[in-house]
Amino acid sequence: MNKMKNWIKRFAMTCLFIMAISVTFQSLSGVNAQAFVSRLVNVASPSENVSGTPSLENAFDWSKYPKHTVTATGYTAGFESTGKNKGHPEYGITYSGVKVKRDLFSTIAADLTVFPIGTILFIPGYGYGVVADKGGAIKGNKLDLYYETVEDVYRLWGKKQVDVYVIQKGNGKLTEKQLLALNEDKAMQVFRQQYIKSEKR
Repeated sequence: MNKMKNWIKRFAMTCLFIMAISVTFQSLSGVNAQAFVSRLVNVASPSENVSGTPSLENAFDWSKYPKHTVTATGYTAGFESTGKNKGHPEYGITYSGVKVKRDLFSTIAADLTVFPIGTILFIPGYGYGVVADKGGAIKGNKLDLYYETVEDVYRLWGKKQVDVYVIQKGNGKLTEKQLLALNEDKAMQVFRQQYIKSEKR
């Protein structure tokens, strides 16, 4: 009986969560919430954190999204990745003009002919990436994932071949306001908190 009650509670919470996303996402970000939310389907999974909230990887049915296999590496804003030092006027500024950011929705670099600026990808093991940058060595099915330090690049990622999921194709533009709205979306904060805890380990 308790299992049934728990399942009903989880189902109800999932429905409320999806409704909250549909109501708040577009008003906060200006991104079409219908396209984003209509694809989200809760996946019943035993892999949950202590609070009972599924991990981001297990919260949605990612198979509903277009999938691309890419080689993903990590990069920083530093000289080793960009050739710029902290005193440089463009240090930490992406090709799109937004500042680099590691958050629930992080800035990433891609081949803009494959993933235009503003494209939102889900990258298992990393989280959401928003294409904000390009790189001389990033051609074809390659991504560069932003991390704050070189140590984080090696400790948390390195170089991997991974399947990524296209949540929304970009239109060639990305602003600080749009990136902030994605990260501040109230409906997504439970996942943001999971990310913050996992990154600080």
